[in-house]
Amino acid sequence: MLLVGADPRFADHDPGRGHPERPARLEAVHAGLAQAARDLDGADADTFLAPLPARDATPEEIERVHTPAHVARLEALAERGGGRIDPDTAMSAGSWAAAVRAAGAGLAAVDALADGTDAAAFLALRPPGHHARPEGAMGFCLLNNVAITAAALADRGERVLVVDYDAHHGNGTQEAFYEDARVAYVSLHEWPLYPGTGRLDEVGAGGGLGTTCNVPVPAGATGDVYIRAFDEVVAPLSARHAPDWVLVSCGFDAHRADPLTGLGLSAGDYAVLATRVMQVAPGPGRVVVFLEGGYDLDAVRDGTASTAAALVGETVAPVEAPTSGGPGRDVVDAARDLWREVAR
Repeated sequence: MLLVGADPRFADHDPGRGHPERPARLEAVHAGLAQAARDLDGADADTFLAPLPARDATPEEIERVHTPAHVARLEALAERGGGRIDPDTAMSAGSWAAAVRAAGAGLAAVDALADGTDAAAFLALRPPGHHARPEGAMGFCLLNNVAITAAALADRGERVLVVDYDAHHGNGTQEAFYEDARVAYVSLHEWPLYPGTGRLDEVGAGGGLGTTCNVPVPAGATGDVYIRAFDEVVAPLSARHAPDWVLVSCGFDAHRADPLTGLGLSAGDYAVLATRVMQVAPGPGRVVVFLEGGYDLDAVRDGTASTAAALVGETVAPVEAPTSGGPGRDVVDAARDLWREVAR
């Protein structure tokens, strides 16, 4: 079974008319989950998907990653009915409640997976999180959902690998763990692109040296480049780090139809990526996938369907075949060589 984290209040976050990070994205996700259930021998969704009981993150859990001042600013803005934080990021009156519930979804998932036999968890949540820095919101993100879960696991004595294949670099997640050897972070993202972080030479510092690895691929990169990155970078890094958990920042904005990015992935590539994630995990029940970006609704639907099936070890005929032939192999090789040098 695939645990699914969802909650009606995620739709209460309204960043404004015409904003690409809109509630309709969740409708596309749930359509993709239903599509995956139908594709798996016509299975009913109830035999393939299990709902994850929702809960809020506590202030203590949030403040493992974010400063009290940041939390207070967001709470106050929501109490005033919302408003704009920066040119890309805004809140409505319901945004704080949605953000706190989204931040709790990963925490609920690891507790449920640790106690059961489910294969993995997929969290259909918003607002997204990987750009949210310890001291500030940015890039559509208010609280860093994946980082809050990773920090909680690390404080329990668990080792964590965060794999980020949103098209944009997860600067907030990287910043939170840049000097923390308990949490390894590897990102595959388009370069150059917002937010301008995630260069090859950003490899961690202090005790965390060698636990951050960035693969900044050019526009047009295709699925074969991403699979090369998994085989040459992610898998060796995972073997060295020996994580107890793998958390995924999954952005469907690396799809070739996305209006905000220039990468070349297909829905079929997302199935292969999810399969690779399960292969580098320490075992079943130790993978949590967090929804990040993705702004073409058809791509979000089809990418979700492919990902969900792969997370439970099933192969279905993808709506789109995996892609190949794009640029970026040289970047993967450079990232591999640099990581090997730093990690020696």
